[in-house]
Amino acid sequence: MKAARFHARKDIRIEDVPTPELRPGAVAIDIAWCGICGTDLHEYLEGPIFISPEGHPHPLSHENLPVTMGHEFSGTVSALGDGITDLTVGESVVVEPYFVCNECAACKSGRYNLCAKMGFIGLAGGGGGLSESIVVERRWVHPVGNIPLDQAALIEPLAVGHHAFVRSGAKAGDVAFIGGGGPIGLLLAAVLHAEGITVILTEMSKARREKALSTGVVRHVIDPAVDDVVAKVRELTDGVGADVAFECSSVNAVLDQLLDAVRPGAVVVNVSIWSKPAQVDMQKLVLKEIDLRGTIAYVNDHPATIKLVQDGKVDLAPFITGRIDLDRLVDEGFDTLINHNDTAVKIIVRPGARG
Repeated sequence: MKAARFHARKDIRIEDVPTPELRPGAVAIDIAWCGICGTDLHEYLEGPIFISPEGHPHPLSHENLPVTMGHEFSGTVSALGDGITDLTVGESVVVEPYFVCNECAACKSGRYNLCAKMGFIGLAGGGGGLSESIVVERRWVHPVGNIPLDQAALIEPLAVGHHAFVRSGAKAGDVAFIGGGGPIGLLLAAVLHAEGITVILTEMSKARREKALSTGVVRHVIDPAVDDVVAKVRELTDGVGADVAFECSSVNAVLDQLLDAVRPGAVVVNVSIWSKPAQVDMQKLVLKEIDLRGTIAYVNDHPATIKLVQDGKVDLAPFITGRIDLDRLVDEGFDTLINHNDTAVKIIVRPGARG
């Protein structure tokens, strides 16, 4: 089968690889669509980061590069391993793409996203969504019912947004300020809007600002090239500041703005993955008693996230701005999102035959 394999920085190749073999307790899935994630772009430009380098295999997958990429994917069940009785062949599903040890303190406490050895399918090994099929443990497979499979490929990043929302403690009636309107920022906004939270967003890209407004997931959008961001947030909140803020850009200047734009006692959640250390003005945290929190991926968020879509509270269709075949992954996918991201929000990839 065809798969996109990471060999080195700026070296992703579409190659023929063996079709994975079904095993007891696992599920075989024919992949329909796979999204290109910001983490994938970081790996391409700066990696290996989450991908294990040669000679240093991941402790759970026991794989190192080259690995098949892709962790935002949907598909249909093609076969069931021995012992699997609660799924059916042909059922539409998504995958929570984890490797966890089940032995460390975090795993035993139920916070498996903080596993000491945690890895992601599509980065740490185990196959990936940028291929025609995959075999994964039943634990990580989530049925999506009648959600269209192209939209279902966005469930994984939507779950990232849902977990960030949970980590923030935000509640209906609050005002949230999001720094960065990329796919995660926009999908986080969709979750917050669905939960009755007023959203203010700042973003450089005109296309992404327009997408935020046209989808209705934000109340106000700020162009940082035109407006004083902090002053605008204070104006929109009657001088008080936002109740909660989310850093979704990995830009230090944006983080600084969030700290200035929230009210005293607010929560600031860092959602983005940083390729280099950030600088935090600790005096701002101290004098305003700001609670700065991290969030990584998701933990038990997929059922609630899927329900938001099934109940019509989140519409994923408008966030898909491009559909490409696997052989155009680098030139039409990665290149667009790296060099022309003002023209795209979420590009999804069709690994298999058209149908």
